[in-house]
Amino acid sequence: MFNNKSILITGGTGSFGHKCTEMLLKKFSPKRVIIYSRDEFKQYEMERKFSTKEFPCMRYFIGDVRDKERLQRAFKGVDYVIHAAAMKQVPASEYNPFEAIKTNVLGAQNIINTAIDTGVKKVIALSTDKAVSPANLYGATKLCSDKLFVAGNLYAGDGETLFSVVRYGNVVGSRGSVIPLFLKQKETGVLTITDPRMTRFWITLEQSVNFVLDGFERMVGGEIFVQKIPSMNMVDLAKAMGPDCEIKHIGIRPGEKLHEVMISADDSRNTAEFGNYYVIKPDSEFMRNKYDQIGGKPVEEEFIYSSDKNTEWINGENLLEMISTLQIEK
Repeated sequence: MFNNKSILITGGTGSFGHKCTEMLLKKFSPKRVIIYSRDEFKQYEMERKFSTKEFPCMRYFIGDVRDKERLQRAFKGVDYVIHAAAMKQVPASEYNPFEAIKTNVLGAQNIINTAIDTGVKKVIALSTDKAVSPANLYGATKLCSDKLFVAGNLYAGDGETLFSVVRYGNVVGSRGSVIPLFLKQKETGVLTITDPRMTRFWITLEQSVNFVLDGFERMVGGEIFVQKIPSMNMVDLAKAMGPDCEIKHIGIRPGEKLHEVMISADDSRNTAEFGNYYVIKPDSEFMRNKYDQIGGKPVEEEFIYSSDKNTEWINGENLLEMISTLQIEK
């Protein structure tokens, strides 16, 4: 599907962008892979790994999703867009709420309008469990972003541009996640846990990228894809990573949830189950007809897909095996 196509990744210098680029270059022969981000040093570092000499299809655009004019230039001739750019840090978003809104909400609107204007075929936006019943501003902005991308299919009208969303939980070893923190804390002999009851979903970068790339094949526009992934208790995670360390409970942080939820009870009436994933169909009479043919098994009423009620769990040994295959910066 991606052979001889142009793919643009916003926020492409992040953990997802690195892995996605690696897999696109390994599995396909794209015409162009465009990295669109605002950090010139991260682009410099990424170009050393994926140089334009070794990979002539690579392109690096300095730009911000807040800048619609720059997006217009970058999207020219692009077939597919993966929208990974976002302000993701909860404390930073709480302290700088207007900036989070500019990037996560207005930036999403710019992506949608520019994709339609330039004739992009398909756009997939990355979402997060924090967008479900949000408890912090970051989650609220991502909920708004998800709604915008679903509604983008209505904005496109008779145009050919399709928009969908992919939602998943914690990525093992990604920058800013708890695993690099535990690796660093392990040296001190003390690992900090906010609450011993806390559970989280876990997915590897490769799994997340594969799920997004598969989404381009599956999407009909307007749906939210949710992959089935295992859960783990945070105390079990700490014990696995630092069996000889003291575990210190420091209390739940502002805006933090005990458990992650990726499908709420309110969304259950529009959710269908497939083999290894769920699809939340758009709650819009204008888009429902196109979903009559895609199949799937309707979930039970009041169904909730949360990390504490999950049917699939991983233990410490499984997680250590996952970590051993990764290059994680502490």
